[in-house]
Amino acid sequence: MHEAIVDSTSTRSQRLKAATHAVHDVLDKRIMAAGIFTGREQFAKFLRAQYRFHRDIDALYARPRLHALLPELDERRRLLKIASDLGDLGKPLPTDARGRLDETTSLPVALGWLYVAEGSNLGGMILLKFAHEKLGLGSDFGARHLAAHPEGAARHWRQFTTALDAVRLSPTQEEDVVRGAQDAFRTVHHYVEEELPLAGSSPVAGHA
Repeated sequence: MHEAIVDSTSTRSQRLKAATHAVHDVLDKRIMAAGIFTGREQFAKFLRAQYRFHRDIDALYARPRLHALLPELDERRRLLKIASDLGDLGKPLPTDARGRLDETTSLPVALGWLYVAEGSNLGGMILLKFAHEKLGLGSDFGARHLAAHPEGAARHWRQFTTALDAVRLSPTQEEDVVRGAQDAFRTVHHYVEEELPLAGSSPVAGHA
């Protein structure tokens, strides 16, 4: 049975942006409040949060169905680059639980998480600029995962969203994509709270 395409004047990526704006904005402000550019030690804690998120989605990059739908999926994987960044700074990798997503994760939920992972690339160049100016880090040491694709971050993002928008999904699956993206943002926020606690903050409760 063929899956229906949701009738809308906006694209899926535009709807995702609107549906995740609030959680995305809160996360961005929380990261900057942590002062990740005040020193390499603090930046390394940010890298740990990044590593934990990308470890959560790493299994998705091996899924043939996603390879068929999304262009250059292998090139979009950043876990190993983050591991190299931590190694550059002499920090061990987080050793807690394995990734949250695997081969049993539904396609719509997987697309929502990958939307968040790819979207973070757009702000990567700004973070890279600060990392270079304030910490002496760059695309070849300590901040590799923030470097843009050789074709440019914006173009690489458009290629991804064009492919994402073209995937055929039912109305129920559309809701699952949004839920996946929102869960992804909340998960990153949880990792930031754990790795970069603010002074006087309470211990973070477990994340479901």
